[in-house]
Amino acid sequence: MTEVRERTGVGAAEPRLEAREKVTGQALYAADRPVPGAAYAWPVPAAFARGRVNTVDTGPALAVDGVLSVLWHGNAPRLERSGDPHLRVLQTPEVTYRGQIVALVVATTPESAREGAEAVVIDARTAPADTVLRADHAGLYEPELVNGGYPGRLDKGDFDTGFGAAEVRVDATYHTPAEHHVAMEPHATTAFWEHGRLVVYDATQSSTAVRDSLATLFELPPQLVRVHNEHVGGGFGSKGAAKPNVVLAAMAARVVGRPVKLAMPRAAVFATEGYRTPTIQRVRLGADRRGRLVALGHESCSQSSRLVEYTEQAAVVSRVLYGVPNLATGHRVVRLDVPPPTWMRAPGDCPGAFALESAMDELAAAGNWDPVRLRIDNDAVTDAEGRPFSSRHLVECLLRGAERFGWAGRDPRPGTRREGRWLLGSGVAATTFPAITMPSTATARAISDDDFEVAVNAADIGTGARTVLRQIAADALGVDPGCVDISVGDSAIGPAPVAGGSMGTSSWGWAVTKACRQLRERIDGAHQGHVPPEGVATDADTTADLAARPDYARHAFGAQFCAVRVDPATGEVRVDRLLGVFAAGRIINPLTARSQLLGAMTMGVSMALMEQSVMDRRSGDFVTSDLSAYHVAVNADVPRIDVEVLEEEDPHLNPMGSKGVGELGIVGTAAAVANAVHHATGIRMRSLPITPAALLYASRGAYSARASTGGTT
Repeated sequence: MTEVRERTGVGAAEPRLEAREKVTGQALYAADRPVPGAAYAWPVPAAFARGRVNTVDTGPALAVDGVLSVLWHGNAPRLERSGDPHLRVLQTPEVTYRGQIVALVVATTPESAREGAEAVVIDARTAPADTVLRADHAGLYEPELVNGGYPGRLDKGDFDTGFGAAEVRVDATYHTPAEHHVAMEPHATTAFWEHGRLVVYDATQSSTAVRDSLATLFELPPQLVRVHNEHVGGGFGSKGAAKPNVVLAAMAARVVGRPVKLAMPRAAVFATEGYRTPTIQRVRLGADRRGRLVALGHESCSQSSRLVEYTEQAAVVSRVLYGVPNLATGHRVVRLDVPPPTWMRAPGDCPGAFALESAMDELAAAGNWDPVRLRIDNDAVTDAEGRPFSSRHLVECLLRGAERFGWAGRDPRPGTRREGRWLLGSGVAATTFPAITMPSTATARAISDDDFEVAVNAADIGTGARTVLRQIAADALGVDPGCVDISVGDSAIGPAPVAGGSMGTSSWGWAVTKACRQLRERIDGAHQGHVPPEGVATDADTTADLAARPDYARHAFGAQFCAVRVDPATGEVRVDRLLGVFAAGRIINPLTARSQLLGAMTMGVSMALMEQSVMDRRSGDFVTSDLSAYHVAVNADVPRIDVEVLEEEDPHLNPMGSKGVGELGIVGTAAAVANAVHHATGIRMRSLPITPAALLYASRGAYSARASTGGTT
C-alpha cells in the first residue's frame, strides 16, 4: 500500500510540467497538428460595416493554382441555429460589421489560399453605419441582465437624497477604449471528419463549449464531436467560447473531404474574435466630513453588436468594494454596426475599477484624506445584496501594501516631488474579483500502488493548470506528484467549465479532489480485502456539491501601489515600481500564482499607458489591427513588480480553499497608475490610455484653467 505522506504537492512551487515542451518547440498548438492531406483556408472579410452581399464571383479565385473551393452564403452548407448568431457563418447575405467573414477560400497551400482570397470579387450594397458609442445615443437601453448574470441595475437606500446631503462630493465621467486580447497564438483550428464524426484541434479555452456549439450547428449528437485543446497560446477571454474560425474549418473540411487548417490572420482576429468594449462611466461619490461614504452612484454605458447583446458589467465592482448606505448602479448598452465584444481579462471589474478607484482618489483629494485610510474606513461587511463575504482581507492588503511601499512618508500634495527633469508620484487602488466555481467532472484511476491517472477537461492556456491539478490530485491521493499522470484538453474526458473568470482551479480542482478521495477510499478498501488496486477507477461530478453551498459573497481582494515619473516636457510616463498585495485563499502553487499576478499587473500597466483599439467611425474598421499599431507593454515598459500574497483561510469555497488569481492582478492596476500620474503632475486623467499626447493635451487644459482663475503654473 502506498504510504500517505505528510507533505504533498499543494503549496509547493512546482515548475510547469509542459515547460520543456514549450521552450523546445515540441508543444503542438491547434494549427500545428500533423494530419495527412491537409488543406488550408483563408477568410475573405467584408470591406464595409453595414449592408448586403449580392453576389460573390468565385471564378478568379478558382483559377488560382491549388484552390479547391470557395465558400460563401450562396453555396455553404446550412447550419442549425445556435445560441450565438455570430457562429452561423456564411448563412446570410447580411453584413453587420466590417471584417465579417463573407467568403472562405480553401486550397492545397496557405499561399494559394491567401492568393485566392485576394482574387475573390464581392458585389454588395452598402448602407451608412452607426459605429460610435456616445453617452447620449438614442439607442441606449437598460438590459435586465449584464455579463455574468448580474442584474443590470441594483440600487439600495436613497441615492439622490444621500448624494445631495453629502458634505464632500465627486461627480466625474471616465472613459476606457476598446481593447484587444492579442494572444500570441491567433485563433486557429485543424478540423476533419472521420466516419461521420467531427474532430477538431482548436485554440479554445473551453473544449466542452466548442463541442456543444459544433454539435448544435451541424446537427450531431455531442458524442460524435471531439475537441482537443492540449496547448493553447493565450486567450485572456477571446477564446472562451466557440468562435467563427472553428465553424469555418469544420464546414470547409466537410466540403472538400479532407482535413482543413485555418489560422486566422491577425487583422481578422481583431475584427471577428472579440474585444473589450469601450465604456463611458459616470461615478458620483458623496461622503461626510469624517470621510465615510454616504452615497455611491456608478452608471456605465457600453456597446454591443447588431448580432448579439453583450453588456460589460462595469458598475458591478461598486456593489462589492465599499460599504455605503445609498447606492445606485446601472448599465446601458447600445447595439451598433460593430463587431461583437466579448470577455477580456477581468471583464467588468477591470474598466469599472479604473472609474471607481480614480473617483475614490478624487474624493480623497477633495476631502483632504489619505487615499489608503479612506478605503480602509469604508470597508464593507456585506455586498450590496446583503450577503456576508466568505472571507475579506482588503484592509489587511492595504495596510501591508502601505507598509512595504513606504506610503507613510508620502507628501500628499501633487506636483511637489522632482528628480531632475522628472516629476515623481505615487498612487494606490483597491482590487477585487469574484471567486467563481462551476460544476465539473473528473476521473481518477489506479494503475498500481504508485501510479495513478487523473483526467479533467481543463484548458491550460499558459497558466500552469495541468501542473496545479496534478498537485491537487497528489494531495487528495496522499502521494508524491510524480506518481500522478494528469490529462487535460480533450472534450472526451467529460464536461468541464471554461478556463476563464478565474474559475479554473477551483472548479476543476474540486472535481479532481472528489474523484481522487473516492479513489483513495476504494483503494484502501481493496487493500483490506487483499485485492490489488490495479484498474480501480472513480468518476466525480460536483454539480450537487455546488448546489448545496451556503449563499456567501465569494471574492478575492488586493491592493496595488504604484510609483511613476513623468516628463512634463514630453508627457512620457514611466512606471518605476508596482506592488501588489493580495488575499486569494489557499495558494496551490506559489510559482504559477505569482506568474499569473505578475502577468495581470503587467497587462494593467499596458492598459493604463498604451492599449487602445482605434475605430474609423466612417468605415467601422479597427485601424490598429496589427501589433505595430496596437501597442502593448514590452520588456522595456515593465517596471519592478513586487507581489505578496497573504495567507488566507476560507472554508466556504471548495475542498482546496483556493480562489482564482488570473484576473485579480489587473483590476486595480490602471487606476493605481492614473492616481500616481495625478500625484506627480496634478493632472487628473479620466480617459485611458495615458499617452504622452493625451497628457500634454490635458496639461494645456489644466494650464488654461489655472490661468483663467489667476493661478500660477
